Amino acid sequence: MLYLVGLGLADETDITVKGLEIVKRAERVYLESYTSILLVDKKKLEAFYGRSLITADREMVESSSDEILSGAEDVDVAFLVVGDPFGATTHTDLVLRARELSIPFQAIPNASIMSAIGSTGLQLYNFGQTVSMVFFTESWKPSSFYDRIKENAQIGLHTLVLLDIKVKEQSLENLARGRKVYEPPRYMTAAQCAQQMLETEHERKEGAYNENSLAVGVARVGAKDQKMAAGTLKELCDIDLGTPLHSLVLLGKRTHELERDFIRAVAIDSESFDKSWQALSSLD
Repeated sequence: MLYLVGLGLADETDITVKGLEIVKRAERVYLESYTSILLVDKKKLEAFYGRSLITADREMVESSSDEILSGAEDVDVAFLVVGDPFGATTHTDLVLRARELSIPFQAIPNASIMSAIGSTGLQLYNFGQTVSMVFFTESWKPSSFYDRIKENAQIGLHTLVLLDIKVKEQSLENLARGRKVYEPPRYMTAAQCAQQMLETEHERKEGAYNENSLAVGVARVGAKDQKMAAGTLKELCDIDLGTPLHSLVLLGKRTHELERDFIRAVAIDSESFDKSWQALSSLD
């Protein structure tokens, strides 16, 4: 059996009892390492699980899936995914390959940012399409996220923005030269996301949002040092929420007073928050 085991969001103790039992008995255990990260290192996971873990980077998962699946028709193989196996990033390619080889599979769910974002106090029923924000470069500033946000805004829904991480990435020069030299890991912050969102609005000028639009920046959701800050996009451009991982929620006009009361407690500036909330709730 191939098991896709969700690890939750924060540390080694977030794994479910069912997931831990599978990890302890599996023949091989892989730790997917490129779509997200836990807030503890691999050694701490191994100590808690009582197992050694094989790091599965993007190259292995995308190019060497047969290595992961080898023998899984006869023994148990566990593939560990931060969050939920079918949450923010789905591993359908690995599952489809398993099906082709007649290897049975089972997913073990866990908390993901898609559900845990409810810890902001914003109601999950009021969320629209989730979007991803990548690091801009001088020559590459994709804005497909903007269209999804605009669609959400038109019907008044919140937008969860998932932020880019760069783990084991090669520079264009090293990639072109075939050199296995990797750049240091980078993790986008809520402030960088807000800056890029306003840069895109400045270019597009379609009014999906503006510098006074309310948003909530979050960091390390589910951890003991979880942190949140609510304010305008302009205010969030200067916020420091500390270490990774970060996400951002842009509020929609379909808001509830309970949501306001909850997130006002983490407002950067209460007076500014009240003014922006009044403007948001008065939209048609």
